[in-house]
Amino acid sequence: MLRKTCKMNLEFVCLLLLLSWLKVLDHSIAATSLAKPGCEERCGNLTIPYPFGLSASCSLNSWYVIKCDRSSDPPKPFMNSFLQVELQSEVISVSIENQTITTSVSIVNFCNKSSEGSRIITTGTDLSGSPFYYAKDRNKLMLVGCGNGLVTQKQNVLSGCTSICSEGATLTGCYGINCCQSLFPFDLSSYKANFTNSGIQQEAYPRCSAVFLVDQTWVPDEVAQPFVFLGYAPVVWLWTLQAKELEAGLLCDKSEAVVKLEDGTSVANWQCRCGNGTQGNPYFSNGCQANQRCTNCTEIVIYMKQSPKIVLLSVCISIGVLLLLLGSYLLYKTVKKRENKRQRQRFFKRNGGLLLQQQLSSNNEGTIDKGKLFTARELEKATDHFNENRILGRGGQGTVYKGMLPDGKIVAVKKSKLVDENQLDQFINEVAVLSQINHRNVVKLLGCCLETEVPLLVYEFIINGTLYSLIHNENNEFPFTWSTRLRIATEVAGALAYLHSATSVPVYHRDIKSSNILLDEKYRAKVSDFGTSRSIAIDQTHLTTGVQGTFGYLDPEYFQSSQYTEKSDVYSFGVVLAELLTGKKAISTTTNQDRSLATNFLLATERNLLDTIIYAKISQEGKREDIMAAANIAYRCMNLNGKKRPTMKEVTTALEAIRSQMPAAAVTNFQLDKGDTAERTVISEVNYTWTNTSTTSSDVHPLLFETS
Repeated sequence: MLRKTCKMNLEFVCLLLLLSWLKVLDHSIAATSLAKPGCEERCGNLTIPYPFGLSASCSLNSWYVIKCDRSSDPPKPFMNSFLQVELQSEVISVSIENQTITTSVSIVNFCNKSSEGSRIITTGTDLSGSPFYYAKDRNKLMLVGCGNGLVTQKQNVLSGCTSICSEGATLTGCYGINCCQSLFPFDLSSYKANFTNSGIQQEAYPRCSAVFLVDQTWVPDEVAQPFVFLGYAPVVWLWTLQAKELEAGLLCDKSEAVVKLEDGTSVANWQCRCGNGTQGNPYFSNGCQANQRCTNCTEIVIYMKQSPKIVLLSVCISIGVLLLLLGSYLLYKTVKKRENKRQRQRFFKRNGGLLLQQQLSSNNEGTIDKGKLFTARELEKATDHFNENRILGRGGQGTVYKGMLPDGKIVAVKKSKLVDENQLDQFINEVAVLSQINHRNVVKLLGCCLETEVPLLVYEFIINGTLYSLIHNENNEFPFTWSTRLRIATEVAGALAYLHSATSVPVYHRDIKSSNILLDEKYRAKVSDFGTSRSIAIDQTHLTTGVQGTFGYLDPEYFQSSQYTEKSDVYSFGVVLAELLTGKKAISTTTNQDRSLATNFLLATERNLLDTIIYAKISQEGKREDIMAAANIAYRCMNLNGKKRPTMKEVTTALEAIRSQMPAAAVTNFQLDKGDTAERTVISEVNYTWTNTSTTSSDVHPLLFETS
């Protein structure tokens, strides 16, 4: 009996060895050629797969021709269609699986010994009209040196970052000192990289900088000291195919990776693949070859002396293996379930769940709803396991999903990118404070989930988009009249006044801008995105933090002192009010000078030229004295001296007085104080910074869901 058992075990081991040998044999088969039959496959060290080729007959069309420069050793491949441009594109690699091509581009340096503001604009290879695009998922904007960098297309700002220079810095990564980087949200056929010297540093040595698009995995060798950056950097192009360009009979379909452009349109892309049991290049006929182990065999004969016993043995082994696999799978599922439960418990403790539970249990007044503590399973079910189809938008701080709770309520679930474990206690306190905010013009925080790696925040769902879109993309569906603009401004002011003075603990928003003001179904204003907000003790007057905010809305006084006060929110509101009055963006890319709306608005007010920048439609609809009164409120809110700015409560009272058409004396406190003009200077358009939690006006914001 023992011998028979050993024999069965030996036969089972032999069977496993045979299967393993066959698997190894599969992988040992030589790879088929990736080039078109009869065409040269290599240029130097690069393998060139079809649809690319070294001649027109060996490539799909003229766009895919690669010129091999054999004058160098080893030979170097270049994109033939872009040889005449100033920045020639050397091909580094081609991936038919990802449909990407990596090229090497030279970097243009800008050196300036003075600290005066200077600006340059550089462009990469113009891919317009070609099947190639700068891939948003593979590239990033990088600024090496010190200053402000923007990437723009058709006068729209797509991304930006700010870097400061420090001679004694020891960091070798790209973290905002001597180097900064930022992603951009669209695939691009062309772009402009804008560099502006910050003018903050006063060193005597020359400072060289460069701004460019580059592969996301690429990092410069040295950024810690002042340097002259020479050389090349890789950039990734996405190449697209249309159905009419492909041969009949290929296994091709539309790729899920649709090319999304800045103007809101998209480009369909086809991708081919080899069928089961084949390998090679799927983009031309017979490019996929069968994975054959015996091509010349005519007969295969297996002789078994004791066939019935062997068949029975094989059946028993198969059943045993299936039972073993089934048991292993069930055991794995059980262990995995327990591990997931333990992991959720660890995350809950690490994310401050015990502290929040303690606050819930000690909440005698019942101001915190116990239903606000969601489980991970509830939110996974609500968002269909965070399905990509449920994504409402991606911002600088995370991704927001649309979800439906068991009671049918639609919510927005914000999944942050990063979490600072040293600030988890503060995070829990912030959640407790923000969950108590109950104002009709503030987006309601419904609760959070602490059972995941990063805490999840659950907000009420707002459907009608942002104030930014309503101002700058006005359409005929909703008449954006002067009375509506004044109402929205009053609602936002009231919400901020509530946060500053009516809550149990004052809350500073710290990122007030038109794209963080949402509109509900009745186009009522809702202040949102408290990702950078902070609550303070009642006896505190300011909060000292690292500078965070959005370019164009940031309080210059806060930028200089790093002390954020309620008057910093007042300044940002003043910029939003100026947007409503002028219809202009906070930062304009159409001119080289005076790009800041705040600068232009203050100068126009002081020079009695407000009529030249007020939106014409407003001038036709509203009374001039009402418009001038609102403009003077914006002027006082943007006073460079924070102490001379009004409080949000005073701003709310003045705006309500205008709306109710009270006598002019009601807004006397906001008339232009000529005594202030002497201390006013032009606000530098570069005295701002981005951080890794900052957002730009082109961000898709957390609670936004635009209906089609």
